[in-house]
Amino acid sequence: MPTADLTAELQLQTALLLLKQAGRELSADAEPGSTPWLQAVVDALCDLSSRDAMTGLANRRQFELTITREIDRVTRAGEPALVLLADIDHFKRVNDTYGHPAGDQVLKVVAAALQDCVRPMDTVARYGGEEFAIILPNCPTAFGLTVAERIRAKVERRSINVAPGVDVSITISIGGAFAPQWVRSSAALWIERADRQLYLAKFGGRNRACLEHAPVVQVSAEEKSMLFGTSQFQDIE
Repeated sequence: MPTADLTAELQLQTALLLLKQAGRELSADAEPGSTPWLQAVVDALCDLSSRDAMTGLANRRQFELTITREIDRVTRAGEPALVLLADIDHFKRVNDTYGHPAGDQVLKVVAAALQDCVRPMDTVARYGGEEFAIILPNCPTAFGLTVAERIRAKVERRSINVAPGVDVSITISIGGAFAPQWVRSSAALWIERADRQLYLAKFGGRNRACLEHAPVVQVSAEEKSMLFGTSQFQDIE
């Protein structure tokens, strides 16, 4: 077998092994080696690269791509968009008391609760550790706190089995901020605003949601400088 063919075969086998380890099964409708089958492998790998292995949510990389596109859309259309950061309260206590498998179970249950609360158009991601991020496009400012409270209450009502005969209740703290409409902001600035509100929720006693009172408290100098900047997506049809 030529070296190029052998290399391609090894790469394909590696890809199939990765999909198997992730529990991803290809459709049995396509003949292995056929064009539809190879396309299914590529599609599955793309999806795998954008998902958090623990929770099945979008991963940090996918979140960053999505929020960048959402900033561009808000700049163009001026529609309100909300980003929420949610952090599990006292998560370290769960790991220390019941072990890391219990912590993993908490992460999975919280992730499922967050996903249950959003629309198909929204993006829920594991942002890192016990922190999650949610992007809600076209979310009216009047509904922001209502949405955040619904998510917080959904998690609070969940009873999570962490050991035989042991159930725990978990709460989350949420911080949120709306993207400045008609202004070219940045992901870092938008997230910083939400993170500031998350800090207030934690400092205020946890198990609560805090959102900016207005869509934009103040447009920063950096955002002003980007107002007439060129969109990296403007040539994409």
